[in-house]
Amino acid sequence: MLYVLFLTFLINFPLPEVETSSSDFPNNFLFGVATASYQIEGGWNASGKGENIWDRLVHTHPEKIKDRSTGDVACNSYQYYLEDISYLAYLGVHYYRFSISWSRLLPTGFTNYINPDGVKYYTDLITHMFRLNIKPMVTLYHWDLPQPLQDLGGWTNPLMAKYFEDYANVVFDLWGKYVSYWITFNEPGEVCETGYGQGINAPNINSSGIADYLCGRTLLLAHARAYHLYNSKYRHQCQGQIGITISSPWYEPKNKTEEEASERVLQMEFGWWANPIFSKKGDYPDIMKERIEKFSLMDNFTESRLPKFTKAEVRLIRGTADFLGLNHYTTNLVSCYELPENTTDYRKKDIGVLKEQDPKWESSSLAWLKVVPWGFRKLLYWIKMQYDNPPVYITENGFADRGELNDNGRINYHTAYLRSMLDAIKYDQCNIKAYTIWSLLDNMEWTDGYTAKFGLYFVDFNNPSRRRVAKSSVEFYKLLIRSQQIPVLNLETTPVPMICFNLTATTTTTEACIPAYMLKDMIPTVQRDTTLMLLYIEKLEKETSWVENRSAIVSQSLIYAAIAHVRGE
Repeated sequence: MLYVLFLTFLINFPLPEVETSSSDFPNNFLFGVATASYQIEGGWNASGKGENIWDRLVHTHPEKIKDRSTGDVACNSYQYYLEDISYLAYLGVHYYRFSISWSRLLPTGFTNYINPDGVKYYTDLITHMFRLNIKPMVTLYHWDLPQPLQDLGGWTNPLMAKYFEDYANVVFDLWGKYVSYWITFNEPGEVCETGYGQGINAPNINSSGIADYLCGRTLLLAHARAYHLYNSKYRHQCQGQIGITISSPWYEPKNKTEEEASERVLQMEFGWWANPIFSKKGDYPDIMKERIEKFSLMDNFTESRLPKFTKAEVRLIRGTADFLGLNHYTTNLVSCYELPENTTDYRKKDIGVLKEQDPKWESSSLAWLKVVPWGFRKLLYWIKMQYDNPPVYITENGFADRGELNDNGRINYHTAYLRSMLDAIKYDQCNIKAYTIWSLLDNMEWTDGYTAKFGLYFVDFNNPSRRRVAKSSVEFYKLLIRSQQIPVLNLETTPVPMICFNLTATTTTTEACIPAYMLKDMIPTVQRDTTLMLLYIEKLEKETSWVENRSAIVSQSLIYAAIAHVRGE
């Protein structure tokens, strides 16, 4: 009843519509970008890496992917990670969120063999970031379970909680002293619902309302075990923070009579994960336990399909986060919709709502992603009120287009969502600490393949070297980070910093200029002013005015020729 009263207040007395008087962000507010291992790394079987569940899915069921593509090469960041780091340096981000490929580090999923090439790859990546004063924000699990562990039941197997703790121990031991922020799981709802309930994502299991709940119980216990491991063994010496990332749209009641539907779906989707960790009471939300038990008994199950936690497990999970990671993209309208008794989509029946979107809302290239910035503020306020205003890190927020270099749609999206977030900070006193754009690069967007583009940097997936090109949003985000305020950017007149250098006699081109962010670290075939490059790449000075002033206008073909030469093509 209190939940419904709160939603009624939120609808009938909406958050004040204000024109943000200042676009300045609070002191010490952090900005970053995000990627995930399977989506960018490639090298799917390179250097001792084991098979994961997405490798298996795309190779055995290519029809599951919209363009029948794979992540076998993806952005090839396994090879071009230094180039990616140079983009981070150019943007000036405070942190970089990426994930560890469990299969690259532990090819069998178990700790009996640690792959030295996997250790070297992530050590090199983290070391270069550390030198550039870019903090790593590391996700331990971003959907790519080792296939040998899936063969044992995956996240429906209760032993997975222990296997995950063992894996986390290896990662903490290797890189704990360098990593400031840890995320145990990315979007557990997607892991369990789309992977084990709906059969959309890997591992392609369709067991709605049964396997997804088994998955959820194991995953929450795995999260708690990793948190307590870090807390007891590593926190004192490493001084990092550890949390979990939960994804959610805002669910707006379709009309004033549908507040109950909004609160119900928020509790049964977001609260499924947040309530056991962030609420004072712990455990699943009451409404979730009540509805699932009710419908389980109606369908002749002898007990609830939602496996219960013991009192000891409730205590184990409660309070196991230093921050709440939030992935948010859009808003849905919801209304009550009780499914027929004979439906076998148990999860959908448990929730009992109809989701839709207003056709008048601005679109992206994906049907589900509408531009609704006011929903962002409402979700942040709901989280504040529901969970006593925890520290929130926005770990993903992004816009899908078709890869346009002049991506004004993306700039407009982020401008609107950032303003909404600022209103939540300034007028609602929401405790938001960081904002992360998804994504640094166009990448393999799971079952959408390469048809949806979220990157600040365009990636040419038809080019064997996966050529990257900055979009207009790069300059927008760089200026925002440097000024700590939302910029008004004239895209037609903003110069792109360039670096010119002489090439060796191995090419017919004697001189080329390329964007500064394109240069990789220590390329011996390029003759250049090393002192100036190190000033830029190593960030030995906070601002190097020569980078801002050294602009040149060159043809696209000359830029591409220079990049190809730098890469040794």
